[in-house]
Amino acid sequence: MIEKMTKYSFVLLSGDSERFLGELEELGVVDITRSVKPVDDKSARLAAEAEACREAVRHLKAADLESDPDHNKFSPSSDGVIDHPLELFQEVYSKEKALKSEIESARKELEDSRVWGRYDKDVIEELEARGLRIRFYRLPKKAYDPSWETEYVIKEIADDGKHIWFVTVSDDPDYSFPVEELPTPNRDQSEAEGFLADLEGEMIACKGLILSLKDYIPELNKRQDKALAELQRHLAEAGSGKAAEGHVTTFEGFAPTFEDERLSRAFDDMDGVYYIKETATKEDNPPIKLKGNRFTRMFTVLTDMYGRPEYNEFDPTPYLSVFFLLFFAMCMGDAGYGIALIIIGLLLRRSEGMRDLSPLVATLGAGTFVIGLVMHTFFGYDISQVSWIPGWMKKCMVTGNIAGFDANMVLSIIIGVFHLCLAFVLKAVYATKKRGFANSLGTWGWTLLVVGGVITGAVSLTGVLSSSVTKWIIIVIGIISAAGIFLLSDIHRNPLKNIGPGLWETYNTATGLLGDVLSYLRLYALGLAGGMLGKAFNDIAAMTVGDGSFGIGWLFFVLIFVIGHALNLAMCCLGAFVHPLRLNFLEFFKNSGYEGKGRVYRPITNKINNQ
Repeated sequence: MIEKMTKYSFVLLSGDSERFLGELEELGVVDITRSVKPVDDKSARLAAEAEACREAVRHLKAADLESDPDHNKFSPSSDGVIDHPLELFQEVYSKEKALKSEIESARKELEDSRVWGRYDKDVIEELEARGLRIRFYRLPKKAYDPSWETEYVIKEIADDGKHIWFVTVSDDPDYSFPVEELPTPNRDQSEAEGFLADLEGEMIACKGLILSLKDYIPELNKRQDKALAELQRHLAEAGSGKAAEGHVTTFEGFAPTFEDERLSRAFDDMDGVYYIKETATKEDNPPIKLKGNRFTRMFTVLTDMYGRPEYNEFDPTPYLSVFFLLFFAMCMGDAGYGIALIIIGLLLRRSEGMRDLSPLVATLGAGTFVIGLVMHTFFGYDISQVSWIPGWMKKCMVTGNIAGFDANMVLSIIIGVFHLCLAFVLKAVYATKKRGFANSLGTWGWTLLVVGGVITGAVSLTGVLSSSVTKWIIIVIGIISAAGIFLLSDIHRNPLKNIGPGLWETYNTATGLLGDVLSYLRLYALGLAGGMLGKAFNDIAAMTVGDGSFGIGWLFFVLIFVIGHALNLAMCCLGAFVHPLRLNFLEFFKNSGYEGKGRVYRPITNKINNQ
């Protein structure tokens, strides 16, 4: 259900805005209308600060320094206390990235300099001062011509069997050599080793500081929360209205009606604050806070994926929760997979990032287990044929055919028809609440035609009604529905002018409704596909056992069974999530008239969370 909201209009001295917003933060339940103005310098700074804290915490948590080979060389910060952890992290992190690149280049340089060994650069510079130029070369051994040794002063430095490294010495200004020379090394082996050691020492110092900064993660989290809270308050103030030549500030906010008494006492105690309290209406565009029990609250995340209802709409979460659970379980269609999902849901409790999804996954698993038993499938095996299954349980299983069609397929269509009928009823009820009964006769006409026709047909199939009685009921339903659809859809204009729009709506509804009903066959198709694929993996695994004697075949049986069903479970979960969402978001929401254009209730508070 949608929580009733109260609208508050505040008038206060402009100089008291900061104090007032701070007091609203402490109350934690007032949603101040946000600014739609461009972001200014202050909000940009606060947002950047919060993002910097978040990135720092993420990198510090991800830094696995315990397994670093140089872990025992790390040392904490020199004074033991870090006054500005965020700024220090940004400096160290930037330096660490630069050092990684420099160390990689230094290692390559060292590898290149090893072949030249250790030499005195001063001697080389002295020779060059005397006009003797030393040049460095590297060639494949087969390309080296020994005759060069008679024409040039050559000194072989290294030979690894494939390549030759050598230098030439010449004072000839017109010197030429038939091989492209290498750049003169910046450092000899000794200098390159020392340079790399210095860089690695700096890296160890950086990692030591990062290790020390890990202790400041809670402080960085607090600073992020503080920046976000200040940003929230700044945006609220930026959205305030200025009046009376800047001498007063006006705010508009919303809070749940059940908080009226507490908030009224708090506002009465505030100095220099004047407020007007009134019941929120749709025209005020109040934020939407949904209320529900423990079961429906798990599915609020699905409602938010489509959009929260407007203030005068119905909350689809109770209906979405029941039918999404049912559709998900039918698409999975395997009691064994239900047990696996329950186990996964329980394991998610140990994951800090996925803990909130644990109840939902476990609940979907429980539903899958129950429906899997009804559809008599357990890890791809048909348990309706198992002798040790109790008779009362077999009576609950849907097997065989109905009117020549698979019973599960017929069941999917029946559930789909019921789902759509519920959508039509909701559309008519809430249209009456919004516009009144007289202005909703067209909607009631369609509801009577569809829902009344379905009920009459269902009762007739049971044999309770004779064919003649059924015919007259259908005729009466058709006449009344036609009057609402073709003549009274808009009572404010000539009834004859409603015929055209009624015919167009009839075409759209008739063609769309058939497709909507057939869409529910996907519940049967996905469950059947998953069951057949699971059975295929079982058959493949059974082939490895042979005559059933104990041997390596059983190992392959277990591997194929586990891996096959793990893959099938993953694919089934994907389909069982997407297609039930489609049936609810498209077929149900379309026929119920749900739009979902409301905005989420986000009170200004010193604790950053979403309501």
